[in-house]
Amino acid sequence: YMFPKAHAAAYVVMSSRIAYYKIHYPLEYYAAYYTVKADGFDYEKMCVDLDRLRYNLKRQKEYMASQYDASANDKALLRDMRIVEEMLARGFKFAPIDIYKAKAAKYIITEDRRIMPALSSIAGLGEKAAEAIEAAAKDGPFMSMEDFLTRTKVNKTSADLMKQLGLLGSIPETNQLSIFDLSM
Repeated sequence: YMFPKAHAAAYVVMSSRIAYYKIHYPLEYYAAYYTVKADGFDYEKMCVDLDRLRYNLKRQKEYMASQYDASANDKALLRDMRIVEEMLARGFKFAPIDIYKAKAAKYIITEDRRIMPALSSIAGLGEKAAEAIEAAAKDGPFMSMEDFLTRTKVNKTSADLMKQLGLLGSIPETNQLSIFDLSM
């Protein structure tokens, strides 16, 4: 079997297009790459500073070396960590997820020229849950964690992780007001 010349030429043209955008429009390139190709993106492990990312990358490599047969998820995580390392080394940054502006599966460029990850990049949060959060956020701000769980139908574990990551701000646990809340 001989590889067709036209097919090889198409690969070369596509590679040159990718290289052009990676050099001249880097934020747009990375946002598109993460949206389309980043299956192993993990918000908690990757949206950190460069030193912390390199530490996470080293731990992931050690973990994979200790495994006899690394899973596809582990390989995708390592691949995406390398792309994030390249992006951070070039001086670009991630914006923290704003649940009222973030998209379910699309990485967006913020006004201050940073990339805001998709809601689905949070570990344990599937695409359907991310879509539910995006839809519920359009209806207005969440009054409490109870309101968030009711409107989004997200499980408690994912909601707790989002709160731990600081993505839900300082919303109270319940809709009930106390006398102490009124005195502030």
